[in-house]
Amino acid sequence: MIASALPTSGPSVLAASGLAKTYLSGAQRLQVLRDVSLQVPAGESVSIRGESGSGKSTLINLLAGLDAPDAGRLLWLGQPADADRRAEFLGIVFQSFYLIPEMDALANVLMAARIRGAVGAEQRRRAADLLARVGLGERATHLPAQLSGGERQRVAVARALMNAPKLVLADEPTGNLDERTGDAVIELLLGLCRETGTALVLVTHNAAHAAKCARQLTLHDGTLR
Repeated sequence: MIASALPTSGPSVLAASGLAKTYLSGAQRLQVLRDVSLQVPAGESVSIRGESGSGKSTLINLLAGLDAPDAGRLLWLGQPADADRRAEFLGIVFQSFYLIPEMDALANVLMAARIRGAVGAEQRRRAADLLARVGLGERATHLPAQLSGGERQRVAVARALMNAPKLVLADEPTGNLDERTGDAVIELLLGLCRETGTALVLVTHNAAHAAKCARQLTLHDGTLR
C-alpha cells in the first residue's frame, strides 16, 4: 500500500501543490520534479525516500524556499513561502553539518538566532539548553574540529531547533555518519520534534530510519507517492 502525500489530519504547516522543476543539461532540459504535492500538518513526521538522482535534494531546496519551482505553489502556514520568514518558520539539518569552523558549538547554535536579529541572554540560555538536550552541554566551548561527526550533527540539530520552528527539513542527516551514530541522531531528531510539536520532513536512503516516521513517501521518476 502506497502512503498518501496528503496529511492524515490537522491544519497544514507546509502545503506544496503541483511543484515542477527542470534543469538545463547541455542542449537538453531535464525534468527533475513533476507535479509534486505534499501537505504536512503540525507535529507530523514524514519521510521521503528515493534512489540517487531522484530529485530529493531538489525537492528539499524547493520546500525550504532556497530555489524556485518552474511551476506550482508553496505555502508556509497558509501563506506564500517568503525568504524573510524562513528563519522563524523552519530549521534545516544538512548531510554535511555546515558548522562554522572558527566558532564553538554554542556560537554555531546561536547563528540561527543571529539571522533573526540581535542575540541576548534569553537566546544564549536557549542555545545552552538545546546543547544540553542533545547531550553536548559540556562541549559548548568546543570547536567543530574538536567534535566527532555525530557530535557535529547534534550541534546542527540544536541549531535547527534554535528559533522554535514550525518545521524541520532534514536532508540525509546521517549520510556522513556510521550506522550506530546515525541511528542515535535520528532517534534524537525524532524525539525532539515530537517533544516540541515540530513537523519534520526527513529525506533519507535508510529504510529503517524512514520507517520511524509517522508517514512514509517515495520520490520516483519525479513524482511523490
